[in-house]
Amino acid sequence: METGPGSRQTERQGEGRRLPPPAPPGPLPTGALDDPDAGDTIINLSFELRGPRLLAFLHPAHVSEADLQRDPRRFCSPDLQRLLGPIFDPPGGKGVEPLPGPPPKASTAPSRPIKGTSPVRDPLMGEGGGVGCSESRERGGSGAGRVVGPGARSPPDPRLCPPPPGKDYENAVKFYSQAIELNPDNAIYYGNRSLAYLRTECYGYALADATRALELDKKYVKGYYRRAASNMALGKFKAALRDYETVVKVKPNDKDAKLKYQECNKIVKQKAFERAIASDEHKRSVVDSLDIESMTIEDEYSGPKLEDGKVTLAFMKELMQWYKDQKKLHRKCAYQILVQVKEVLSKLPTLVETMLKETEKVTVCGDTHGQFYDLLHIFELNGLPSETNPYVSFPGGAGPRACWSPAVLLCPAQVPRVPPSSPTGNHETDNMNQIYGFEGEVKAKYTAQMFALFSEVFEWLALAQCIHGKLQIMHGGLFSEDGVTLDDIRKIERNRQPPDSGPMCDLLWSDPQPQNGRSVSKRGVSCQFGPDVTQRFLERNRLDYVIRSHEVKPEGYEVAHDGKCITVFSAPNYCDQMGNKGSYIHLRGADLRPEFHQFTAVPHPNVKPMMYANTLLQLGMM
Repeated sequence: METGPGSRQTERQGEGRRLPPPAPPGPLPTGALDDPDAGDTIINLSFELRGPRLLAFLHPAHVSEADLQRDPRRFCSPDLQRLLGPIFDPPGGKGVEPLPGPPPKASTAPSRPIKGTSPVRDPLMGEGGGVGCSESRERGGSGAGRVVGPGARSPPDPRLCPPPPGKDYENAVKFYSQAIELNPDNAIYYGNRSLAYLRTECYGYALADATRALELDKKYVKGYYRRAASNMALGKFKAALRDYETVVKVKPNDKDAKLKYQECNKIVKQKAFERAIASDEHKRSVVDSLDIESMTIEDEYSGPKLEDGKVTLAFMKELMQWYKDQKKLHRKCAYQILVQVKEVLSKLPTLVETMLKETEKVTVCGDTHGQFYDLLHIFELNGLPSETNPYVSFPGGAGPRACWSPAVLLCPAQVPRVPPSSPTGNHETDNMNQIYGFEGEVKAKYTAQMFALFSEVFEWLALAQCIHGKLQIMHGGLFSEDGVTLDDIRKIERNRQPPDSGPMCDLLWSDPQPQNGRSVSKRGVSCQFGPDVTQRFLERNRLDYVIRSHEVKPEGYEVAHDGKCITVFSAPNYCDQMGNKGSYIHLRGADLRPEFHQFTAVPHPNVKPMMYANTLLQLGMM
């Protein structure tokens, strides 16, 4: 069986019924227009919403995907153009620029406008997603916070690229769900909703929709693409390869399909090779093979250096500016930092327990996902970590996605005298780091040995943190079964790649849901848990509430389960396309009441997200 994210087997279905489709943030309807394999075909999206209408889309075989995405209106019937009007011409924003030439003819039928549709604020862009110096309504927007939290607007740097606008995947899921309710036998609706789920990382739901699409129409080629992408994201590489192979057989002249098949085949062979050479012997630490003292720092290197092998505040400030200028820390210094961090982490318990004085304040941040310039913005708004300004937790997600992950991980971890006690996340695993680009980035900037050392450090990260005996912080959420205690968490052996199920898996992967009980995870891993599950866990362990990250939230945070389950997310405009705010939380020892501070994304160098990711991911297949 193929392993899922973080070397997990992901076949387990969990308990309870499947949730109704969630409403994750983010585009309407590349999906509605998304069947480039259909040739000269009219896709009729005829469903009843306050009256019959015909929504038709024509895709001539000779028209490229690029032209289609640049000006989809040319290929829409009048009814479909009216429906997508807020996207083509968003209020106050630049819509889709029309291409020259007459549009092809498409079937039309009398209709009246659909009422009650919400305008989408962003122009429709291609699936690759708005990376680069495109126009944005918050050009140069540098995230003034509100308290919710203070902040100040920074002057835009002409070298940097402002965050592009977000995408409305929420309405994509909503509208396709409505269409499926009215016509549950249309494979295209399921295939397109699967794409929206893929974009919001609901891989479990995406896989289910793609599978259902193929049950309805075994000749629906996009269904195989979607299912392959879902399985890739879940680490089921052999299953993905079978679907890519099917696509290649159906479309033998499709270069794109061949490329994806070849890339997936490489991964399957690589995994087989790794299993073949694997040994049951105790793994030797990278530290044992390092000779840091013999490493020389070249004369031409003018960057920050450790003083007598020790990290100082002056070094950290110089390092942050060095990274901000897009320069690389010397490998000797990077090795020195990682060795020190590993030594500190290995001495910490699996559940880190912190007590606060009444006058003390701590800051809790959520996932940062390698968005280094946004991390610097947090420090500008909230101050650098120190003994008097501690950042108790960066709950996981520090590594993959953006292209400055080593910078994010090396900077905050070693501010002097502040122990790096951050709970680990689902992305600090070998599988996820391979897929989403952290492994590729470290190998490109340093060496494979350096990545192996990062992997060892990740395995020693704590799984959870308990503050003042009143609240628990973790990356994912609560458990697939009742009865888990804090003592059970303390006993977990964490120095390993996470398993496919059990408490360690749940702490990294689970998500809250509004309904009571538990349901199958939208991610295809662990479960979703309701308010009653949260209440029972808190009562059993005498806690007041939990804080977790793991999910993009439009406002940067969300308070759920009657205030007892809080999500905080600190990567604004996630992957340069979600348009969400970021946030962090202040907790004061006197009462531990959360105070939320919001901020928006700052400009960053024009480097696309996940440029070091697996080739299939860069091709937009996940």
